Amino acid sequence: MLRTHNCGELNLNHTGNTVTLSGWVQRSRDLGGMTFIDLRDRYGITQLVFNMDSNASLCESARKLGREFVISVTGTVAERSNKNLKIPTGEIEIIVDQFEVLNSSKIPPFTIEDNTDGGDELRMKYRYLDLRRNPVRDNLMLRHRMAIETRNYMNNIGFIEVETPVLIKSTPEGARDFVVPSRMNEGQFYALPQSPQTFKQLLMVAGFDRYFQIVKCFRDEDLRADRQPEFTQIDCEMSFVTQDDILSTFEGLTKYLFRTVKGVEIEALPRMTFADAMKNYGNDKPDIRFGMTFVEITDLVKGKDFKVFDDAALVAGINVTGCAGYTRKQLDTLTDFVKRPQIGAGGLIYVRYNEDGTLKSSVDKFYSEDELKKWAAAFEARPGDLMLILAGDAAKTRKALSELRLEMGNQLGLRNPEVFAPLWVVDFPLLEWDEETQRYYAMHHPFTSPKPEDIPLLDSDPGRVRANAYDLVINGVEIGGGSIRIHNKELQKKMFTILGFTDEDAQAQFGFLMNAFEYGAPPHGGIAFGFDRMCSLFGGSESIRDYIAFPKNNAGRDVMIDSPAPIKQEQLDELKLKINL
Repeated sequence: MLRTHNCGELNLNHTGNTVTLSGWVQRSRDLGGMTFIDLRDRYGITQLVFNMDSNASLCESARKLGREFVISVTGTVAERSNKNLKIPTGEIEIIVDQFEVLNSSKIPPFTIEDNTDGGDELRMKYRYLDLRRNPVRDNLMLRHRMAIETRNYMNNIGFIEVETPVLIKSTPEGARDFVVPSRMNEGQFYALPQSPQTFKQLLMVAGFDRYFQIVKCFRDEDLRADRQPEFTQIDCEMSFVTQDDILSTFEGLTKYLFRTVKGVEIEALPRMTFADAMKNYGNDKPDIRFGMTFVEITDLVKGKDFKVFDDAALVAGINVTGCAGYTRKQLDTLTDFVKRPQIGAGGLIYVRYNEDGTLKSSVDKFYSEDELKKWAAAFEARPGDLMLILAGDAAKTRKALSELRLEMGNQLGLRNPEVFAPLWVVDFPLLEWDEETQRYYAMHHPFTSPKPEDIPLLDSDPGRVRANAYDLVINGVEIGGGSIRIHNKELQKKMFTILGFTDEDAQAQFGFLMNAFEYGAPPHGGIAFGFDRMCSLFGGSESIRDYIAFPKNNAGRDVMIDSPAPIKQEQLDELKLKINL
């Protein structure tokens, strides 16, 4: 056998046993009369000992082994005199009797160590080497465990995993599709699924009342640290349920994963409406690990000849506890932060509530201390606190204030990645109005059901209709989202009409689903979790790439296999495609 044990399991109980190990040379140390080699596999590291006195030729051969050589060794387990209690095998070593080089190795382009000297792009180019490092391996082991535990939980509550097609039909809504030309159907194209949405609804029509799938999805969109052109979802659907049933079921999954994978107990998840999230936090995925909710003082500040406030649709701010001592330089830095183009505020107003009870602001010229005390009362501020205030267009001001709040949370250490604060955000708007195209778009997707009590508004005021939709948010990150679906053909037709589909367009794109609704579609709804995002959250990383075996870079390229790449003219001819470069 090439190995009787792995490099992470031997201990003092194996002392005196003859064993065979195989793996990679992590490092070697030549101490003259003895040579020590650390042998590594995915299970751990074991120290090998070659003794010049007992076998000089073997020791000389061992000295020639380079880093990342693949070797197999046979020897006797012995107790180490100089123990390393930081690793499971640190109390033993192998006195080697014989070894074989299974394969040599070039010198790696970066060190295969926990703290490597390789940059991101270099490690992506040699990802198969990067995967040998403990942190990356541990990330993929975490991903594996989360997938196993998800399947265990879903199986135990009656869900079945069903695979849905990867070659489907392109749809105009949502992000851009990746398209695949069909050789056998000239001029026609498949699309790669952005989600299995319509297929899981068809499974509900088919009577599979509890479906899930850990599934690859594809979106041809601009990339960020938390986006990849191909990503993985935990995709779920249930029949004969209300919104509360779905939230309860998948709150259970969330708690189960935290308990079994992280050893963290999560209390009942609070629920917050979209309207409250926007009003108090400025976004629909609030980080509730800390306070600093928004305080609106528009009515308090008008009419004092301060044009910035008088012209503003909204004046609002946050109270930063204990930060009245911020220097002018620190406040100028915060002002520069909110004026960055990606944040877009015109400036920053501050009020210091000094420890002696006095108030000092950047607008003392326009507002008396008595007036500032009214502001402080609105903020529920105390001596030692700092009030930071923005003004302007309501939507832009909330967005900028949201970014300022998160920045202050970072500066004050209030966003601890080992603290988890999940919640449900509910009651989203059903539709979004786009000024450029002068039409409504579905905020989630066209199959989302409106709140039953809001259905009459579809005819009179579609913009006020709330969706039967919900998002799971953890630590300011949207982890999952879903909705109760439309299961009535007439309501689905009305929805398509509002979204600007003609009857012909709707039939061409979604006729198969509309037809299925005529054969007894049950009430149903579901949710999809971003599995990559969930893994990165559990692992304490901001980038999902750390939890994907072979990710793409920020340009959507796989620099290891150099993809995407041109294809041969013969292939283009077979597909009847012409490319104009």
